[in-house]
Amino acid sequence: MSRLLIALVCGAVFGFGLSLATMTQPEVVLAFLRFTDFGLLLVLGGAVIVALLAYQIGPRLLPRPIAGRFFEKRQTPFSRRMVIGAAIFGAGWGLCGVCPGPAIAGLGLGNLDLLWALGGIFIGAWLQARFFGSSDAQTR
Repeated sequence: MSRLLIALVCGAVFGFGLSLATMTQPEVVLAFLRFTDFGLLLVLGGAVIVALLAYQIGPRLLPRPIAGRFFEKRQTPFSRRMVIGAAIFGAGWGLCGVCPGPAIAGLGLGNLDLLWALGGIFIGAWLQARFFGSSDAQTR
């Protein structure tokens, strides 16, 4: 139960930050992707700094993760499949200006139009798993 509560609190911080940074607005994300607004670069930089501290310093200071049994390093292999998937994801993100996390957070703001993008994300992931196998199972 404590792991779920930690996930809920972290998710709430994530959603609050996405909303405050206006990442839930596709037009803001598209302006960033068109190099006309660099505000979201601060969001990315903040995430990189927090992740760097948590994943580099955390294992040195804590005997085990706060919500886990042990620290684990899992390398994702660089593969043709990953490059193709990243390109397709980038094309979808660039065309609609919607990334999954900000789209879900945008629903909390009442932007129900984002349901269309989330529906497309779900359908795309389902099709990939149906016809090519679960990508999660292939990276483990």
